[in-house]
Amino acid sequence: MKREAILAGLLVAVACGGGSGARGPTTGAAPEPAGTIDAAVAVEAPVDPHLAARRLYENPGGMWMPQQMTLPGHATAFEQLGVKLDPKTLADPLAAPLGAIVRLRGCSASFVSPDGLVVTNHHCVQRALQLNSTPDRNLVEHGFLARTRAEEPSAGPAERLYVAQAFTDVTAAVTGGLGDIADPVARKDEAERRIKQQLAACEKDRPGIRCNVAGYLRGGLYVLIEEVELRDVRLVYVPARAVGNYGGEVDNWRWPRHTGDFAFFRAYVGPDGKPADHATDNVPYQPRHFLKVSDQGVRPSDFVMIAGFPGRTTRTKTALEVKHDVEWFYPYFIGLAQQQYAIVEAHLKTPGETGIKAGVLKQGVQNRLEKISGVLKGLTSGDLLDRKAALDRRVTEWAAAPGRERHRAAIARLEQLNVEEQRTARADFDRQTAFTESLLLASAIQLTRWAEERERPDAERKAGFQERDRAPAIASNRQLTKQYDATLDRAMLRLALVRALALPPAERTWLAQLLGVRATARIDEALIDRTLDGWYRTSKLADEKLRLELLEKGTRKSLAASRDPFLRAAQRVWKVYKDEERRADARAGESMLVSPIYADAMREVLGGLLAPDANSTLRITYGTVKAFTPTASPFTSGSQILAKDTGKEPFDAPAALLAALRDRSFGPYAGPDGELPVNFLSDLDTTGGNSGSAVLDDRGQLVGLNFDSTIEGVASDVVFDGAIVRKIHVDVRYMLWVMDRIDGADHLIEEMGLRPRLEAP
Repeated sequence: MKREAILAGLLVAVACGGGSGARGPTTGAAPEPAGTIDAAVAVEAPVDPHLAARRLYENPGGMWMPQQMTLPGHATAFEQLGVKLDPKTLADPLAAPLGAIVRLRGCSASFVSPDGLVVTNHHCVQRALQLNSTPDRNLVEHGFLARTRAEEPSAGPAERLYVAQAFTDVTAAVTGGLGDIADPVARKDEAERRIKQQLAACEKDRPGIRCNVAGYLRGGLYVLIEEVELRDVRLVYVPARAVGNYGGEVDNWRWPRHTGDFAFFRAYVGPDGKPADHATDNVPYQPRHFLKVSDQGVRPSDFVMIAGFPGRTTRTKTALEVKHDVEWFYPYFIGLAQQQYAIVEAHLKTPGETGIKAGVLKQGVQNRLEKISGVLKGLTSGDLLDRKAALDRRVTEWAAAPGRERHRAAIARLEQLNVEEQRTARADFDRQTAFTESLLLASAIQLTRWAEERERPDAERKAGFQERDRAPAIASNRQLTKQYDATLDRAMLRLALVRALALPPAERTWLAQLLGVRATARIDEALIDRTLDGWYRTSKLADEKLRLELLEKGTRKSLAASRDPFLRAAQRVWKVYKDEERRADARAGESMLVSPIYADAMREVLGGLLAPDANSTLRITYGTVKAFTPTASPFTSGSQILAKDTGKEPFDAPAALLAALRDRSFGPYAGPDGELPVNFLSDLDTTGGNSGSAVLDDRGQLVGLNFDSTIEGVASDVVFDGAIVRKIHVDVRYMLWVMDRIDGADHLIEEMGLRPRLEAP
């Protein structure tokens, strides 16, 4: 499929409301180039004439689409910062270095060898470690190293690695004429039908290709993204928990940090070079591009950039939407996460695989809990809400001018839709949580959907339940078998149902239906416990063979006749599920006409400076290695680990690592000060999904991996503030040192084109 340039006419974007109130140009003003530095300060030291400019650079924010890198503001910034790489090189996502950047499920990664070796974060491979662990062989705790390729195990049947190969603007094909459709549900269905047509045409007679239509600017732009889907992903090397998660949740979102958050996968294909399921005769995938790994690292104020797949930001939300999040959603979500955390923590010492699975689950729950807590604190303790409100007022005032009736009406209608949605937010959230927190109940609902959709022609099925979705669904069910734990599953479902008891009875009529009791019955915790005891004692849905049979052959009639308690529960609430889905579809159909117009008005107010919110598509962000203050170091060192280590989790580095640090066996991996660099800070603009993203220097070489943010700046997902945003990266020199000196992964260092320099203990 022909790749087309996208957004070539968009002006350089910065995150809405970023920085102080004086940063954004007023309406009608010519936009300043992103991060422009006064030429008068561009020269300080003869050795590096651009050092002063980099020291003064303040990142305005922006997760750029590659196609936006041709805009002149980037060229100006690169020139003033002394960047060797031409930004136009970054405009082609299929060329080097971006062609080496790949997407995992929920994380980012990069090819670093011609034989499909992939580097990502330690915390991004926890599923694979858990799936390959047993009570007698706990890889989550001890890590893993394959000495040969024959020893590389599958990362799991549902693990995927996606390599982009084409981008096409399909906005007109998706949105053209939608405004002529009066019924909002029909409008939403028509847009979905058109997207399915795009996907079908993209994937027709092309096994191994997975296509996706991504929406940008609240639905103002749609891009068809074509990817090679690699289904055989294998575990290669993961350092021990005491390296890869050093500091644990005590240090999570904090600085200083001393975490070796890195790991390696390898992608495999069939003997014919085409994507294939895991098989013993598969061969390593040979990527078009792979990153050159630098063993030189970076210094303070050096230029750095990140290429990866940021998950979600909400900078184009209205002030009303943000206010609702602050006053209700964030606090309510935090309450749920705190209770979930208590559940998994209580099972960490449970014998067998329950304890292992609880440990993996705990990392995710704790990460979400701290992140949302940090966002809430950031939005309420400073002036970010005031900035958002001020920007919203400017948007409204701009739309009030003569000739902008379309914008004015759309903004008013969007506010109405938001108010209507917020009115039932808690009931909707509790119901959705109850239907999704249990793997077995969620599976029963999904199987019910598959049975219903399979009766329709493929093109008319609901998105996610077409023939193209069958293989991923089978893989997910196989992985569910290895992830499922009855103790944890029951506890999470019980929590969701008990929380729903606090709703007024009229807002939780579905609860009686789900539990299979009369509408007038008194529902309390004792009833919930008795019901769940029966469900988990008698259900057979944990059996993989049964689930796969129902997935591929189940009918509405056979499901209705089933005696399995989870399937029966799904049948009882199916009408509720469908009714709420239609209500959500109606909102979506209304929103698709007005939300893009609000984003367009925001862009006009900002003089053209508006970046699309993150949506798990390839983005670039650039800035500098920067501490919180000019006098502080942006690096941590190995010597600090010795001072920090207590010998008890989470500060319990392996004995071999501590001994090597005491001996100062750093070799060529030491920095200019003779210390071993471990982590470093930058002012880059990232969010969830950027975990594992390659940190590149000004030549496009790998110098680190992104793995965390400092808690002070996480509210920039909503309103960017370059003054306090700092990101935490593992230094490539620490990665190589651990591989070389501690774990003896010399063969991987050589595969990346470098030479081991040290003897393993």
